[in-house]
Amino acid sequence: MYNEDLNPIEQIDQALAKVQSEDKFVICQVGGNWCIWCLRFADFITNDTTISKVIADNYEYIHVNYNPRRSQDATKVEQGKALMARLNQCGRFGFPVLVVLDKEGHVIHIQDSGYLEEGQGYDREKVLSFFKNWTPKAVNK
Repeated sequence: MYNEDLNPIEQIDQALAKVQSEDKFVICQVGGNWCIWCLRFADFITNDTTISKVIADNYEYIHVNYNPRRSQDATKVEQGKALMARLNQCGRFGFPVLVVLDKEGHVIHIQDSGYLEEGQGYDREKVLSFFKNWTPKAVNK
């Protein structure tokens, strides 16, 4: 799910390059393979055809690996610091955290995924509402 070998800043830049010729935003699902809620969210949105269609039509959706543990090698620690700086310290909301970027790479919304939860999973209507409310069409009315 999360590729721990990718440089997260380069991953974001590549996603932004893809949306330049499309009417889409980038959503960064920040978290990691170490986070059960991150994996649950990824499965949830993939397995719901309505949600996955809204995402495909409106976003370049990327899973951006972040490990808050300081026991990593120095390069990964520095990449993590750069990632948090780039995404307005989104880690303060816990993981997974969803960051919506406009075409210029500006953070336009940070979504605490805890508000989308229901029991041991996610609430379909809340998740769908989040994705619909942050589409380029909705934001640029």
